[in-house]
Amino acid sequence: MMIRLVEIKKTYQTSSGPLQVLDSVSVHIKAGEIFGFIGFSGAGKSTLLRCINLLEKPDSGAVFVDGENLTALTKKELLGRRQKIGMVFQHYNLLQNATAFDNAAFPLAIARVPKAERRERVLQSLETVDLSDKAGDYPSKLSGGQKQRVAIARAIVTKPKILLCDEPTSALDPQTTRSILQYLKRINKELGITIVLVTHEMDAVRSICSRVAVMETGRLIETLDMSKELQPPQTGLARFLFASGAGI
Repeated sequence: MMIRLVEIKKTYQTSSGPLQVLDSVSVHIKAGEIFGFIGFSGAGKSTLLRCINLLEKPDSGAVFVDGENLTALTKKELLGRRQKIGMVFQHYNLLQNATAFDNAAFPLAIARVPKAERRERVLQSLETVDLSDKAGDYPSKLSGGQKQRVAIARAIVTKPKILLCDEPTSALDPQTTRSILQYLKRINKELGITIVLVTHEMDAVRSICSRVAVMETGRLIETLDMSKELQPPQTGLARFLFASGAGI
């Protein structure tokens, strides 16, 4: 298994008392697949996604990647492992005063990759998302879809094994959403990167996910194999989500 989450629990302290956002969640994600998490807002999807690279540290439970328990690593060891886990956010998180090239190069600059190698890898990443001609443009000159493609280029420039995508299309129009999903599909197929996708858009789930986990109030209630078209959802929530069409 590429990713294995075991009995993950997470509780936040709020002004109205403790709020449990993850309640003993366990899931296996296979190497090379596109795995989706769906559910209503507040179900715990994004928190669980961030537990994979320990941007959110679970209160208890374990996170295994390629058989290694990330929750048992030192901070320095974890930083090294994170270089193989890329992440794409909902709102791009681009540096506004940096070009598309420099945004994509940022992780390599932090890792002190030599300049010549850095340039080659950035140009490859921008080419993968068809943005070679926008390398010198600043975010203010790019469309929403182009900004997200720069963010994807930045996420894959470190040659990660895993790409975590947190609602990567929710700020985009339907046509641009389809385009971004196709780029993710290409990256999965051509680069062999395992993709974990959090989304509330059923079209995204149907078009690119191999399997999908349905979450409700911090618990994983059902996992569906999307390659089996005749596999009916077993839970009421899953039946509702799959019957509800394009969005939740």
